[in-house]
Amino acid sequence: MSKFLTRERFGRPQVLAGFLLLGFLAQCGWLLVRGTEPNEVESSQLFRVVEGLQQWSGDSIAGTPSVERMEAGTPTPPEVEQNDGYDPNHSPLWYLLASVPLLGWTGTGQSGSFHYWGWQARTPYLIFGLLLGASLWYVARRLYGNAGGYIALTLYCVSPVILRSSTLYAAQPEMGAAWGAFGAIFTAIAAAHTLYAPREVVVWNWRRILLLGLSLALAIGSQFSLVILIPIALGFMLYLAPTRRPAAAAIWAAACGVAFLLLFACYLFRPGVFWQGIRHARFFGITWSAFLVPGTYMRVLAQTGQSGPALLLAIPIALITYFAWRRSRYFGNTAPLMIAALFLLLSLGAPHYPGFGFQLIATPFWFVFVAAIASDMLETQRRDLIAACVWGLLLANAFWNLAELARVGKPL
Repeated sequence: MSKFLTRERFGRPQVLAGFLLLGFLAQCGWLLVRGTEPNEVESSQLFRVVEGLQQWSGDSIAGTPSVERMEAGTPTPPEVEQNDGYDPNHSPLWYLLASVPLLGWTGTGQSGSFHYWGWQARTPYLIFGLLLGASLWYVARRLYGNAGGYIALTLYCVSPVILRSSTLYAAQPEMGAAWGAFGAIFTAIAAAHTLYAPREVVVWNWRRILLLGLSLALAIGSQFSLVILIPIALGFMLYLAPTRRPAAAAIWAAACGVAFLLLFACYLFRPGVFWQGIRHARFFGITWSAFLVPGTYMRVLAQTGQSGPALLLAIPIALITYFAWRRSRYFGNTAPLMIAALFLLLSLGAPHYPGFGFQLIATPFWFVFVAAIASDMLETQRRDLIAACVWGLLLANAFWNLAELARVGKPL
């Protein structure tokens, strides 16, 4: 125990990061209190929770046709009803996670019972938001030092999109997909780096295999279109370990096997239902004509601004620095930029669902990229000037977000 509680694990940086996450939690609590109508129950939220509770309590499988759905009387979303009763975008895991806090709930789900279960239904996404913030800080600090970790986490903790998604305030429940995608990418990178250690790497990496498998299962189970993470993870691992590619492929295959078993378990190990769920899934909802619509780019730009007004200035500066300064073009900076740009392109091609999910998933990678470039610039001779600009921008961004939060719940 004393070996675990060391200054390296729990020192000043960890304490400061903890206070930032407490501030994030306080903002989420404010949104829950001020931004939620007492008698407001969305039909999509009710459907999601009831479907999950039915699977926890019986033999029905959430997101698939079932007699229990008709008996419950919950309104079925059009995309499910028009897809032979199968959810085209989510596996049963999405429903099971949404309903975990309500396993002991016996209410009716009508508007009058919102006080008893409305906040509980948001708990999983708030937890995902906290875990994604902790993961973001851990990755940024390991890669770019304390300054990089603080910059990334500060941007994250005052991001309107992150706050809304963590509390389901005018947002879809996509935080599980975002955390899973972030974990899958950086766990794959971490696993590849360990292949240079002189050990039996496949066995030694069993923790990272499990973590990568869990991340893939969470991401794909929360949003089928994130199956794209599977080849991306393999590509990063093969690139980072060119002399140990068989071992990298073995670790990747084992993690994919773990993810498959977890998703199969969500279908109660029923091959027929699992196959029908996969057959009715919508893995690639890209509309190529959307790239030709000017309004699509304005929509993505507006959503980027909602990720944090500071990003509208920080991202162009970081991109100019990245392409103009050779020192900043290394893998640690390039990887988050590539993933952020990829999901940005996917959000352009998906003007409807899952376009917002892609935009949300890109946001933490933008935070990491901006933090990476800023930390590199802080190591130059103009450190003091750059530090003043960076922290000035972060403080301005934080004050803007707090001012917007203060307006939540007030009549226009």
